[in-house]
Amino acid sequence: MRSLLFAPADAPRKMEKALACGADAVILDLEDSVSEAGKASARRLAVEALSAARACKALVRINPLSSPHALADLAAVVEAAPDAIVLPKPDGAEDVSRLGLYLDALEARAGMPIGSIGVLPIATETPASLFSLGSYASVRGRLIGLTWGAEDLPVALGAATNRGTDGGYSDVCRLARSLCLAGAATAGVGAFETVYPAFRDLEGLADYVARGRAEGFVGMMAIHPDQVSVINTAFAPTDQELSWARKVVELFAASPGAGALALDGRMLDRPHFEQARRLLERAGAGPAESGARQALAGQG
Repeated sequence: MRSLLFAPADAPRKMEKALACGADAVILDLEDSVSEAGKASARRLAVEALSAARACKALVRINPLSSPHALADLAAVVEAAPDAIVLPKPDGAEDVSRLGLYLDALEARAGMPIGSIGVLPIATETPASLFSLGSYASVRGRLIGLTWGAEDLPVALGAATNRGTDGGYSDVCRLARSLCLAGAATAGVGAFETVYPAFRDLEGLADYVARGRAEGFVGMMAIHPDQVSVINTAFAPTDQELSWARKVVELFAASPGAGALALDGRMLDRPHFEQARRLLERAGAGPAESGARQALAGQG
């Protein structure tokens, strides 16, 4: 998934537009964008959207597990088989484990294979979460990635803003972002960049996405359909990148016992191979997979 577009679950037209705009995934939101009075109606509308034919993945952001709405959210949407649940405000892996137990029971009740529904935590929204970003490897069975947020954490800390005087993220937000990347890598899943709120500033978005991809993010959340094409383009590997990755994988497959090899005047070692393998994997570049497995086995 390169782009994950939020759509409020109490707005059928917005959900319909989001599901048809070319995003890799749409997050039907039952949390922040829905009022307390509208929660029950939003659940019903989300189930209708999930049950309709769609051309992309559909995730559901439930309310926090600490809220009175979370179990009702899950009971309503699981039978409609979302691809994943987006979990807001977890303190750590224990919350994902707890959510997994709920999903086990609801999947069994619905006659679905246990583990069918993934989990994507917004993993940096509470102060306690910053001390737990390395814990998610213990729940990787359902985990499809980690993402972070720059809004709730500063509020919970009593900060007046999430930005510094230079316009960039505050120190605590930069810390949360970095720990999200490290936590995702530790768990062996992708990290997804947080939203870019200025949805009309597509030039600024392009710069922001480029930085995120260069630093290790594999996709990004969006708040407006106009942002989707910019995000998709930025996170799609170029032909040049795919060509390089195939050459690296083929090189190591041809010399499975080698620790370092030369390619186009540059020395490459295992980290370069891993980088190339992951790029091909994300791009679905199947022809190189057998070579990647052979090279990986040789380097084991």
